[in-house]
Amino acid sequence: MLENVSAERSHPTKDVTHHVGYLLKRTQAALRGAMDKVLREHGLTVPQYATLELLALHPGMSNADLARATFVTRQSGNVVLRGLQEAGLITRPATADHGRARPARLTEEGTARLVAVQAAVYAVEERMVEAIPTRRLAALLADLDRMAAALEE
Repeated sequence: MLENVSAERSHPTKDVTHHVGYLLKRTQAALRGAMDKVLREHGLTVPQYATLELLALHPGMSNADLARATFVTRQSGNVVLRGLQEAGLITRPATADHGRARPARLTEEGTARLVAVQAAVYAVEERMVEAIPTRRLAALLADLDRMAAALEE
């Protein structure tokens, strides 16, 4: 696929479809499409699913923390939380104990919905990583993490 690779690391070929950024975006778009499909069957969106996963790991996260962790704006995060709350999947206090943060927690129904959809979502990710030899997966994950960190600095 990369037969015209040059010595330049940031632009290995003149064909933009072989650049790292393009290939990452292509992968992200394919992953998002596959996740959208399985989540739709469970009445969830990707940001809603990500929020449920995070709240299962870290109960009591605020809207601001959840928005950062799910790569959406605080305004969009608030819409996600409001939708999950209206669906009975999370609870939040009506008012904040201190400051403006209103910690969110999964309800029993939210936990059940998360458990019901996890296998389908994990199957999508498994399908994606099956294309990578097992011995290279840890290196790929480390490389992706380093690339993100380099741009977040």
